[in-house]
Amino acid sequence: MKTPSFAGTFALAAAACCLAAASAFAQQPSAPSPDGHAIVLHAARLLAVDTGRILTPGEVLVEGERIAAVGRSVPHPAGAEIIDLGDTTLLPGLIDAHVHLFLHPGAEDLQTVEESVPERTILATLAAKADLMAGFTAERDMGTEGAGSADSSVRNAINAGLIPGPRMRMSGNAISILGGHEDAIHYNPAQHVLSNADYADNIEQIVETIREQHKEGSDFVKMYETGNDEMMDGTLHTPYQYTEEQLKAAVAEAARLGTTVGVHAMGEPGTLYAAQAGVASIDHATQLSDETMRLMKEKDIPAVPTFTIFEYFAQHAPTSAAAAREQKLLDYKIAEFRKQVAAGIPFAVGSDVGPFPHGTQAREFELMVKYGLKPLAVLQADMINGAKVLGWQGQIGELKPGCFADIVAVPGNPLEDITAVEHVQFVMKNGEVIKHLQASSH
Repeated sequence: MKTPSFAGTFALAAAACCLAAASAFAQQPSAPSPDGHAIVLHAARLLAVDTGRILTPGEVLVEGERIAAVGRSVPHPAGAEIIDLGDTTLLPGLIDAHVHLFLHPGAEDLQTVEESVPERTILATLAAKADLMAGFTAERDMGTEGAGSADSSVRNAINAGLIPGPRMRMSGNAISILGGHEDAIHYNPAQHVLSNADYADNIEQIVETIREQHKEGSDFVKMYETGNDEMMDGTLHTPYQYTEEQLKAAVAEAARLGTTVGVHAMGEPGTLYAAQAGVASIDHATQLSDETMRLMKEKDIPAVPTFTIFEYFAQHAPTSAAAAREQKLLDYKIAEFRKQVAAGIPFAVGSDVGPFPHGTQAREFELMVKYGLKPLAVLQADMINGAKVLGWQGQIGELKPGCFADIVAVPGNPLEDITAVEHVQFVMKNGEVIKHLQASSH
């Protein structure tokens, strides 16, 4: 398959522009696009994610990099390319709020020791393409696991149209304490094996590290708040790494730079400290107290469950004993998730893809439905909440005039069978067709 060229750097516009454009396009027919090329996508169905309304049929008029009109029927400008996607449902591009482009299946610690950063960067570009072809048009990379700011170069190459990939938010290395999560604890101390994270043990070091990462091109801050994890007497025990005060300092510094902090936080009290500090997301979120959940609802902080990685580790453990430990943790996580659903906390969708194959992470949608959420709630968590977490609300995650033309088509109706998102047939990013499995274009 020939890979189409990608558009250059994309602009960030205010959400208000999206809404204003929606009003304008509702009142008047669309004019031809500035480059003289318009595309009309036609499918059996179109999902309005915010309301859950299904349009039958559904059409989207794309002009340039943005959506110009949406409805059962839209204007067809002279010379427009009409793409009939048949018995599919049009959706906004999928969002993965927790990925690792710089990891692949296998021993994570050995990858960071044995593979050079240039080698890992090449693999990261292949991972970005695989994710895009699976329908993920936007992602948040939660740490390069020792590759530093190499992720910024991948993002920049995608933005410049040099390589295919999703819209990316990059963190560089995660931030952790000495001897904490992702430190090289089990290696020969005399070898001085480096941590996969950047060390920061107090507020001054946290602020300094955030500034250094920002200088090197990071879009947001990723911090390890808990680890290591252990199931004891049927309950998760996971030490915290940073105090509420330290996390608040990180959130304040990130805000000064116009960005946010996402945390790896498996359980209490670290999850509580993260909620009190006002982080952008609590990732993994296996154990949340009633007070933590209350704060998450109050502050609109989503949990990102990452079920797929837990399932993968349970199914691919090196020994039967390890498999039993991983399954026990997964079972506990499922029970806790059901409590979180009942409590009504917000969610976003992130898979932790990397340790399992890139391009397969839509499994996360299926697992979140299996363990308690309705299909529409999962799609809203992914697209609407995911856009907020990535800082692109009003720009992606919805099929509305003025928003970026990041669009996928899936077979059947995902509200009836969420596994449809695991079989994406059509991908458009920024108004360019990336993947098209049907031949009914004319």
